[in-house]
Amino acid sequence: MIKAIIIDDEKNCRDTLRWQLAKYCPQIEIIADAGNAKSGLEIILDKKPQLIFLDVEMPGKNGFEMLEELKEVDFDIIFTTAFEQYAIRAIKFGALDYLIKPVDKDELVTAINKLKAKSNHTSLEQIKTMLSQLKPRRDISSQKIALPTLHGFELVLIANIVICESNSNYTNIRLANGQQLLISRTLKEIEDLLSIHPFFRVHHSFLVNLSYATRYIKGEGGSLILQDNLEVPVARRKKEDLLKLITPILL
Repeated sequence: MIKAIIIDDEKNCRDTLRWQLAKYCPQIEIIADAGNAKSGLEIILDKKPQLIFLDVEMPGKNGFEMLEELKEVDFDIIFTTAFEQYAIRAIKFGALDYLIKPVDKDELVTAINKLKAKSNHTSLEQIKTMLSQLKPRRDISSQKIALPTLHGFELVLIANIVICESNSNYTNIRLANGQQLLISRTLKEIEDLLSIHPFFRVHHSFLVNLSYATRYIKGEGGSLILQDNLEVPVARRKKEDLLKLITPILL
């Protein structure tokens, strides 16, 4: 049994989630619930849960602000939230899981199964990575992203990502030091996460960091040369937009 608590300011949401878990995920035991961040923190310290279902938007102090007060994290987190793309993007940056309200039973079961299959628990570094995305900075040189791998997750500097290549439902990521990672996310998911950074989808199979572009070779679509003479094909329909972006870089 996995001991869990629910932190949500809406009682009907807490009651519904408790009922869904009892019916569809009997391996989850709800040992307590809370209606706000303050009492949620008290319960976490007192009950020592293995998992918390945490609402993002709550009056007074939201779920993210509550997490900032924690000195350590020794439990897993599944966020529950009404759809809000910015918050969800931050959660994904930390390679953390979430459920959209109203919670769908199939998505709930999937989230619990993913939790059971994990080889590691949520870490404080994942929380910090997520929270950093809620405070946007112009300089990305120190920003990190948690990339889920088959064995856990890797925290990497965004600025060190050179190429992301589609591999069916996975993505191969090459870093500036030559290291390669197989990430359990599609290229579209990675593209969505990196949309505010200097990344461009040059081809249906490739997302590149334009900071590493060194040369463009003409052709129907052409190809882009990156550091270490890495050559990436450019789709014909992407050519015009790419040239507008890289001309100032390569001049």
